[in-house]
Amino acid sequence: MSSPAFLIDASIYIFQAYFSPYNEVRDAEGEDMSAFVGFLQFLLTLQRRERPSRGAIAMDNALFSGFRHALCPDYKSNRELPDENLARQLGLCAAAASALGWPVFASERFEADDIIGTLAQRTRSLGIEAVCIVSRDKDLAQLVESDGDFMWDFTANRRRDRVALERELGISTTLIPDYLGLVGDAVDCIAGVPGIGPVKARALLQHFGTIEAMYENLDQVSLLPLRGAKSLVAKLSAHEAQARLSKRLATIVKEPVDCVEPFALVDEDGVSLSSPQLSALELVCTDAQLPSALTGRLLSSCAGLMGVGDEVVQ
Repeated sequence: MSSPAFLIDASIYIFQAYFSPYNEVRDAEGEDMSAFVGFLQFLLTLQRRERPSRGAIAMDNALFSGFRHALCPDYKSNRELPDENLARQLGLCAAAASALGWPVFASERFEADDIIGTLAQRTRSLGIEAVCIVSRDKDLAQLVESDGDFMWDFTANRRRDRVALERELGISTTLIPDYLGLVGDAVDCIAGVPGIGPVKARALLQHFGTIEAMYENLDQVSLLPLRGAKSLVAKLSAHEAQARLSKRLATIVKEPVDCVEPFALVDEDGVSLSSPQLSALELVCTDAQLPSALTGRLLSSCAGLMGVGDEVVQ
């Protein structure tokens, strides 16, 4: 099997560095640069370990402008737009990733999950046999479809293939949107069906397969060996529209309709890493106004990826 395409959920690792109490970095003006430096160190470490030849970085620029907000104003209403400092760091993260050779994609309409889902679908159509989803967000497990695919929680160094994920979740990875359509997702403000918890949701999906099939055969719910099965019919009926909407909100886009954004049109070159550009990375670090010693260490790590040498800044 050929090497997988590494599709990285950037926000996870940017915000992990941003909120970490062990990763405080200041620029020459005293401004926080922890998110930028932490993300750059993460990428350098990943590249040193895996030497990937294919992959992409997905940035999240659709916090309140994505199509899901048009469907449901409450969706992710618990989030806040980045302040000026964090917005600057996000831009630096994208620039650094490009300097390290990664294709970087963002959209005002589609979230990072959708970008990853679309890229995964595109890579499969190009004959790339496996994808590695670099994230700890379980929602992305719905993209682990083939036996060669896997999710990698980089921080915990935990890799799970489809079999391991399905054993952990108790359902097929393809049914994650249906599952969230029933139980909801408080993190993303997805309502689900009130009173439906994980046990009942799994039982319903194991019997019916999908939310759509369940609603086509709703009368059968009362016959299931579930506590309160008879009252469950009325509950599901009363919240049918909400369940269907919740599933749609939780479904990652893999084939966006009428989308001409670069991530939706990539060919094999579009998910191929290029050689790191030391001079480009130095410019990004200069723009970030990092301490010279830290810049030297970061550039040395990049040079190591290129086989240039260990000391590039004195």
